Amino acid sequence: MTSAAPGYSDEPAFPDDAVEVGRVIGAWGIKGWIRVQPFSSDPQALFSSRRWFVRPPELPGPKAAAFPRLLRITMAKEHGDGVVASAQEVPDRTAAEGMKGARIFIARSSFPTAGEGEYYWLDLIGLTVINRDGAVLGTVSDLLDTGAHSVLRVRRPDVAPGASLEESERLIPFVAAYIDDVSLSERRITVDWGLDY
Repeated sequence: MTSAAPGYSDEPAFPDDAVEVGRVIGAWGIKGWIRVQPFSSDPQALFSSRRWFVRPPELPGPKAAAFPRLLRITMAKEHGDGVVASAQEVPDRTAAEGMKGARIFIARSSFPTAGEGEYYWLDLIGLTVINRDGAVLGTVSDLLDTGAHSVLRVRRPDVAPGASLEESERLIPFVAAYIDDVSLSERRITVDWGLDY
């Protein structure tokens, strides 16, 4: 009979490239399924991996220490505007109810490959934005979803301390009419956008 090395666990380590993709909002049904509110309108990242890493809520309650660190997903499907899933570590409704508030992470390396001309928001955040003249407009700080299209929130490079939000950022529609090129390898987005707007 052999014994495991000290500290050995069959659970994989929390991935270095983990991305928070959703939160458990409650139980679904009586067989231990959980309801997850994805952070994206397209929850494909949740379906791309059968290993969901778990962290307690940012403001942990008394049950936070009881959350499993990893959920091995046996089934997941869209349900309304969320996702429902069953996991080996959540055997019944009581356990599913105890998962409420848990933060769900997926390794970025397991995300589905984006199609031609498609990008994950998290890959765009931090990219430098320049215009056709080579002038630096700023850095992508976030994106907004307007329903019709996404909008880049670009933090200006020359922001004065105490500047208003309107003075400190540019909003650039992420559409072909304004976006000339996105180079993830060079961490740059080239746009048809003037310095004066």
